[in-house]
Amino acid sequence: MFFKRFSVVVLFVFASYHIGVAQEKEYIKIGGALRFNTIVENYEESNNDLDVGMKLDTWFLNADAHYSGFDLSLQYRFYSDIKNNFLHHAYVGYKINNQWYTKLGVFQRPFGIADFASHSWWFQIPYYMGLEDTYGTGIGTSYSHNKWKVDIAYFHQAPPKGSVADDSADNAVGNGRYSYAIVPTTGIADGVRTDASIRELNQWNGRVRYSLLKDLELGLSLQLGGIYNSVSDHYKWGLNWALHAVYNPGRWNIKAEAIGYDFNAESDNGKTLDVIQMAAYGSAYDVASKGNVYLAGIAYTFPVNKRFITSIQPYFDYSVVVKAKSEYHNSVHIVPGVLIKSGPIYTYIDYAIGKNQPWLTSYFGQGLGEGKSDARWNGRLNINIGYYF
Repeated sequence: MFFKRFSVVVLFVFASYHIGVAQEKEYIKIGGALRFNTIVENYEESNNDLDVGMKLDTWFLNADAHYSGFDLSLQYRFYSDIKNNFLHHAYVGYKINNQWYTKLGVFQRPFGIADFASHSWWFQIPYYMGLEDTYGTGIGTSYSHNKWKVDIAYFHQAPPKGSVADDSADNAVGNGRYSYAIVPTTGIADGVRTDASIRELNQWNGRVRYSLLKDLELGLSLQLGGIYNSVSDHYKWGLNWALHAVYNPGRWNIKAEAIGYDFNAESDNGKTLDVIQMAAYGSAYDVASKGNVYLAGIAYTFPVNKRFITSIQPYFDYSVVVKAKSEYHNSVHIVPGVLIKSGPIYTYIDYAIGKNQPWLTSYFGQGLGEGKSDARWNGRLNINIGYYF
């Protein structure tokens, strides 16, 4: 409770320090997107035959507004195939002056490369661990001056629950969210599956970015998060860190990041957990509670500017999770692909390759936890076509 009150007071002081800012034009904008997926899978149960399918990926609506100096931004998504819908983000923002900006609500946590560590539709593997493009409910402030950018935020909890197909009262993972968060299900301690009534509660984020050269950004992120067990009524605190670099020479975009994470949590019987569970879209799976993540990505944009094609961007993303326990097995995620822009139409053509990656296997659940020594490489060709307005 002390951290909660202290954080709100500190950030309120930032928000109250107001220097006159020129009034911006008032507006309201409504937008959204409609996206379809074509999928060709080759997983363990495919029996060497390709599983092919096409479906509606998602459709969502955006609303952005500026009135009397305050900004509003929100997005709500619908995934009809999995009967899942949820709030992506929703916050009120205020520009204090030309250097300070503050926001309150559900917004992206400042950690690692902004806004994405990836180029592909698939993201990099930190997304599936709540460490890339992850959202929380809280208050934050941003400072920008010359070559420096600083973000500080406090999050009381994960975003609000969404709706999933099985949303019964006893469904502990009935919380269809966009980004991954720790959920109260089970975990593994000393090699034994055990109950773990845990969730994220009270988290501090800080990120500093510096433009070393015109096209080179270096950054450091820290994340101190409380993981609360409702049965033992006890907190444990975990510290995550990230070092990143983003280089944009000409039409190239190169990203690299190293992450050290420790989801320090305990089971209902007081044991330190080696594996916790995280969930989004209503589905939970194991994640090793401690380890390191390394990623790199490269992309090049070819401007076309023709009637039907605006630009073509081939890319290659790579990420790996090295788990702290030596008997656990690495998770690897590789995505070569290309983004074709045609005015408002964005087409991602990815061939995702994974090993011990829960979304690239017929056996969803354990890959990011203990993993398997004999895990095979699985592949999925994914073509995502979206119209954004």
